[in-house]
Amino acid sequence: MKSVQISDYKIESSIDISNANTSKDFGLSDKKLEKQLEKTRIKLGELQDTIYAHGKYSVLVCFQGMDTSGKDSLIREVFKDFNVRGVEVHSFKQPTSLEINHDYLWRHYIALPARGKFGVFNRTHYENVLVTRVHSNYILSEKLPNVNFVEDVNEEFWDQRFEQINSFEKTLVQNGTLIFKFFMNLSKEEQKNRLIRRLNKPNKNWKFSPGDLKERKLWDNYMSCYQDAINKTTKSYAPWYSIPADNKPAARLIVASLLLQELSKYKDIVEPELEPKVKAKIEEYRQELENE
Repeated sequence: MKSVQISDYKIESSIDISNANTSKDFGLSDKKLEKQLEKTRIKLGELQDTIYAHGKYSVLVCFQGMDTSGKDSLIREVFKDFNVRGVEVHSFKQPTSLEINHDYLWRHYIALPARGKFGVFNRTHYENVLVTRVHSNYILSEKLPNVNFVEDVNEEFWDQRFEQINSFEKTLVQNGTLIFKFFMNLSKEEQKNRLIRRLNKPNKNWKFSPGDLKERKLWDNYMSCYQDAINKTTKSYAPWYSIPADNKPAARLIVASLLLQELSKYKDIVEPELEPKVKAKIEEYRQELENE
């Protein structure tokens, strides 16, 4: 198959979501795509071991997308060959009473991966410029000074929040966190199909909520907010990638391939060597064990 080209998905300056590709299959069957993914994720898992042993970088992988865009299954399949000690997945729901009494980035700060580890955010700090922008009244629950009415949540407010997010990410990168932000670009038609499948399959009914249909009616609002958020926060140090999400096997392969290619560029990420005095005695240690 044709290799995944970073330039096809990386958002260098801006995106027009209405013209962005939502489907990709590389001309391969699902089975062949899954086979390619298996090969890629094994290599990614091996690289994860090296990053863990190296211990100087952490990796933050962020997934944003509309409901049914395939985030859960993608995370399960892409990171299947990771050593569990080196990866942590966090799914951010509606803020708790404790979280709401801190600034909106606090709950994300405390979930960040330690050096040598991967952190996967299933929904992210960008919820605070997406859902809360579509539903501006949600901001009032944050108890912010000088924000007493929905009218106070204006363009200046959002520009300030984008600036805060950019500063947050830049600080992380400057201190050794490698950030990947994936927008799961699902078509409205495919979301409809997936919601219908949830209703048709009894074992998938639990995933459905009437609220899904209410949010679907706000699709255009969400796309506008996604586009603005991506265009104002895709930076060289923390770029966004637009992933065609209508074809799940292809989307998983693209994400895994992008991670592998981008992380492989860091030639300083190598396994540490043993201290010279220990390395010099490897044969002696081997003989000691074999002679037990």
